[in-house]
Amino acid sequence: MSEQVERDVMEYDVLVIGGGPSGLSSAIKIKQLASEENKDISVCVLEKGSEIGAHILSGNVFEPTALNELFPDWKDKGAPLNTPATKDVVKFMISDSLSFDVPFPSFLIPTFNNHGNYIMSLANFTRWLGTQAESLGIEIFPGFTAAEIIFEDNIVKGVLTGEMGISKDGEKKASYQPSMELRGKYTIFAEGCRGHLGKQLINKYNLDKNKDPQHYGIGFKEIWEISPEDHKEGTVMHTMGWPSNGTISGSYFYHGENNQVYLGYVVPLDYENPHLSPYDEFQQWKNHKDVRKVLEKGKRIAYGARALIKGGYQSRPKMSFPGGLLVGDNAGTLNFPKIKGTHTAMKSGMIAAEIICEALGENKIGQDLISYEEKFENSWINTELYKSRNWGPFLHNGLKWGFKGLIGVAFAAIDQLLFRGRLPFTLNHPTPDYACLKKASECNKIEYPKPDGVVSFDKLSSVFLSNTNHEEDQPCHLTLKDASIPISVNLPEYDEPAQRYCPAGVYEVVEKDGEKKFQINAQNCVHCKTCDIKDPSQNIVWITPEGMGGPNYPNM
Repeated sequence: MSEQVERDVMEYDVLVIGGGPSGLSSAIKIKQLASEENKDISVCVLEKGSEIGAHILSGNVFEPTALNELFPDWKDKGAPLNTPATKDVVKFMISDSLSFDVPFPSFLIPTFNNHGNYIMSLANFTRWLGTQAESLGIEIFPGFTAAEIIFEDNIVKGVLTGEMGISKDGEKKASYQPSMELRGKYTIFAEGCRGHLGKQLINKYNLDKNKDPQHYGIGFKEIWEISPEDHKEGTVMHTMGWPSNGTISGSYFYHGENNQVYLGYVVPLDYENPHLSPYDEFQQWKNHKDVRKVLEKGKRIAYGARALIKGGYQSRPKMSFPGGLLVGDNAGTLNFPKIKGTHTAMKSGMIAAEIICEALGENKIGQDLISYEEKFENSWINTELYKSRNWGPFLHNGLKWGFKGLIGVAFAAIDQLLFRGRLPFTLNHPTPDYACLKKASECNKIEYPKPDGVVSFDKLSSVFLSNTNHEEDQPCHLTLKDASIPISVNLPEYDEPAQRYCPAGVYEVVEKDGEKKFQINAQNCVHCKTCDIKDPSQNIVWITPEGMGGPNYPNM
């Protein structure tokens, strides 16, 4: 900044960036360990959403492994896990009217065995974690973004929060509030998938050296209220096959409590065809007869979308650096074959807490806590990630082997069923997702059916259900390295895929005065991060908007 700004400075022992499951588990475990040692360790959690849980979205069938360690008495404490998974169903869809059930799915596909798990709202579970954190004396600041990392002598010392009250022209408005300086002896980055500060840290400290590039998917979720006669509480259904176009996409359909179902669709972002629209693939899937017959008598009450991180074992970066640690999906701890990452994210945060408490106890400040890596590698998380390491590469490579990827699916299933993830080799997926995209001229256009307003809907009506809102008069948080590239490069070469991969209608190519323009409707952004990942020119950079902006998910 060119002018000196007087900022408030707040200092803590530990600063946590992100109020999701990994960040809150880190903070809670630190306080628990401090209490056991009769020590006072100050902890602050910074959350960009309007409240804890506002930006949280997940399926979610929850594996309580880490929760059992963090709170053995979680039932007595009222954790919102009210729906045990009672039945697993796996379907392969051949067309919009044909499908078959995979027999004995829990045996043939062990990763889909959900015995002992719970169907839940991750947003509400995170709110419960926030309540537990506050009861332990943890300070939580919702509605504040971590905009910039404070570095001193190459050591992370904390963060600057985002300024408030800056106009879209960069001028200070009457409501202007300067950023705050939040400092910690250690800072834990728990931003979730594709965290914008985590991305900077990985680049600055070369944390992904000798690793595969990270890989992602875009996940959609809707909540529907359905007829009681169609509701089968505790049933967990997954599907694959139709309508996926050149991808190994899949769906979930979970029967929760109160006659509600949580349903969604995941499209891997290493797809090749720039004409593909993940959102429309999801809407089309709902027209399968097995899905439509349930939904057409129901009512859609919520919608959201979020990128998920699925590179796994081969892509996980080094998670420590001078002055801080990466935890959860900021580093990529999701178990992709299970489609579960909450338990692993929580555990990674708990391990981080143990390592930081040891360092503080020995008065080691601002160090690179490489012992975190050793403890992580000796934990059950690493065992899970190792066993699942070949799943993603099998699925990706299987598309090249023919039969619409089914050979790859078969090899992945054999790996998990017969070898239990212990094949004597490790496959790689060395191409970044954005670089998998082919030129538009090399690919067939995809025609999607128009939404019918009964089970399928347009993007804008969906965004409305996400309760997304941003202050309109602020700088655009979807920044372009080069404003000319969308029209001069991406449009002629890739038919500007941002128009399709964005699940919220943020990006449009419009014509004005006979000239094509790239229009960014930042107000619609649901903070999924897909544009930051999939843009073939790597020209879009997602940064934090003003605090409290984005979706406000009530129970996703």
